[in-house]
Amino acid sequence: MYPALPKSYKGLYPFKIGTTSFIYPAGYAQNVAMLGPYVDEIELLLFESAPDSLPSNQEIRKLLSLSKEFDLTYNIHLPTDVSLSDPESSIRHAAVETLKKVMDLTGSLSPSTCTLHLSYDEKGSETDRIKKWQERLYLSVGQFVATGINAETISVETLTYPIEWVEHILNDFNLSVCMDIGHLMLYGFDMETVFSRFCHRTSIIHLHGVENHKDHLPLNRLSTEKSKIVMGILKRFKGVVSLEVFSYPHLKDSLPFLEKLWNNRSP
Repeated sequence: MYPALPKSYKGLYPFKIGTTSFIYPAGYAQNVAMLGPYVDEIELLLFESAPDSLPSNQEIRKLLSLSKEFDLTYNIHLPTDVSLSDPESSIRHAAVETLKKVMDLTGSLSPSTCTLHLSYDEKGSETDRIKKWQERLYLSVGQFVATGINAETISVETLTYPIEWVEHILNDFNLSVCMDIGHLMLYGFDMETVFSRFCHRTSIIHLHGVENHKDHLPLNRLSTEKSKIVMGILKRFKGVVSLEVFSYPHLKDSLPFLEKLWNNRSP
């Protein structure tokens, strides 16, 4: 038996509070069954695209049943082992097909959003290199959207580079933003500036602690200064906030810390 969370946080905030499907060392359905009574939404982490790493059709049906049982919604983290910007067109084409396959697999779960990595894997950041990367991404995202997906359900995650590098892609294809606050801290971007510019497109926030150049830590590792900035953003947000941690101890420490911050109490 795995330990249960001490209390429920369902309906506590103006936004949906959620966490990942990697809290317990078990499968997707087992994690949802344990977490369903305590949060509003689960981020299903489908990081790996190999067929044996993805949930089966039977497990998808179980997840749908659990969502009804616990009045729970899902968001999907799309695979990160594919590349829409690879110099090789066949690799980009395979990435489009894989992402579409995963969206089709999870479509019956009616996810609030499907989070996509548009990774920058180039060696160097010269203007010409960035431009060619952007051009490849633009073509790939266009092909992805042309498969018939609902573009608004795709949220592009803030990663290692300024999100403005893909702003024209967001605008032209009407994509949403996944604002990963931990990544913004880790890579030195101004959280408030990014939120102010992209709040109208932000459907989901990934929230986790950052300390000593490490992220995906429990929230109580945030400094007082960073906590105040985070709270200022959350007070103006109505979408989904996913506590993107990957263990029970990290989640157990994060949830009460967030509640105390929200209630203006010292954690």
